[in-house]
Amino acid sequence: MTKTALVTGATSGIGKAMALLLSQNGFKVIVTGRRQDRLKQLADELDNNAYPLNFDIRDNKQVQKAINSLPEEWQQIDLLINNAGLAAGLEPLHENLIDDWEQMIDTNIKGLLYITKIVSQQMVDRKSGQIINVSSIAGKEAYGKGSVYCATKHAVEALTKAMRIDFNPYNIKVGSVSPGAVETEFSIVRLKDKDANKKVYAGYEPLTANDIAESVLFMATRPPHVNIADIFILPTAQASATVFNKKIN
Repeated sequence: MTKTALVTGATSGIGKAMALLLSQNGFKVIVTGRRQDRLKQLADELDNNAYPLNFDIRDNKQVQKAINSLPEEWQQIDLLINNAGLAAGLEPLHENLIDDWEQMIDTNIKGLLYITKIVSQQMVDRKSGQIINVSSIAGKEAYGKGSVYCATKHAVEALTKAMRIDFNPYNIKVGSVSPGAVETEFSIVRLKDKDANKKVYAGYEPLTANDIAESVLFMATRPPHVNIADIFILPTAQASATVFNKKIN
């Protein structure tokens, strides 16, 4: 039977790469995000193998309305990938913008909880399913000028572990993938600078979105008795959140 995956934050970067790779490997894919034009473009690219849901994951009413609107043939979600997330700002705590804090907390924590709650209920009823949370090296280490982002990803780590316990009686797999430096829109959004990637990833080869997608595909295609609890993946040039082997020209 063909499985259905729901990928949040699928309009770019890791989310888009996961949607494409899952589709190429036999999954039907529900793609979600706030940018309707990009969602339509992605759905067209995936032909009839995708269903777009346009909503803001920070708004619980929108989340519920979107999931409840799914046609019958898309209602059984076998795999939930909580990918939607972002970092905003790179300043010490006392200089952070509170709006940036709220954006990160509302997306990275509350949004993940909103969609997990509604999707997991059907998994509990069926006693089957899988949830993969996209965390970060920032969920394993803390670093200066990233306090609130690190806090949100530490929360994702804790939620993943607690969810694995809560859903254990229902045969639901729960795991996370925790990337280091990945070249996507992440730094552009964080620094509000369209040229940020040229600076952030200079002197070394970062991970690509597809590197993370391949890890998620591996997690999603293990036998029923195998649950990958966490994949922590770094570029070879990265040793920790702040230590890189950079080549200086």
